[in-house]
Amino acid sequence: MPNITPSLWFDDNLEEAMTFYTSVFPNSSIEFVNRYTEAGPGTPGEVVSAGFVLDSTRFIGINGGPVFSFNEAVSFTIQCRDQDEVDYYWDALVDGGQESQCGWLKDRFGLSWQVVPTRLLELTSDPDESRAIAATRAMLGMRKIVIADLEAAAADR
Repeated sequence: MPNITPSLWFDDNLEEAMTFYTSVFPNSSIEFVNRYTEAGPGTPGEVVSAGFVLDSTRFIGINGGPVFSFNEAVSFTIQCRDQDEVDYYWDALVDGGQESQCGWLKDRFGLSWQVVPTRLLELTSDPDESRAIAATRAMLGMRKIVIADLEAAAADR
């Protein structure tokens, strides 16, 4: 069975990005870094591509220049077990980036992330439809997901 590995195109800050990401996620490492040589076409010593692992998920990165940009059409979801995890990943990834809504953010490199607690899915799929609707409406008004606020909304239905 072949492996599927996300490949990310950075302008020229791949090394900075993978160093940042491997510091945020546990069980992460930089696997390899390929640098331009005297043969070119880039400046010798600059990173052209690299491989890194974020909590057991492999990624390939390339410094390809400003030809393409990240957008929300592709994002990475972080399923968090509790509010402490939501807070940790949200705060780390949004630093230098931009908040969006419903648990979405763009990090300082322009990559989109969804930081969501597993409790969100439980509440929004509650068999009691009025509780699920209340939790969904609460989520729609949030930037970072706050579990206590979701639970309060569902309880107040």
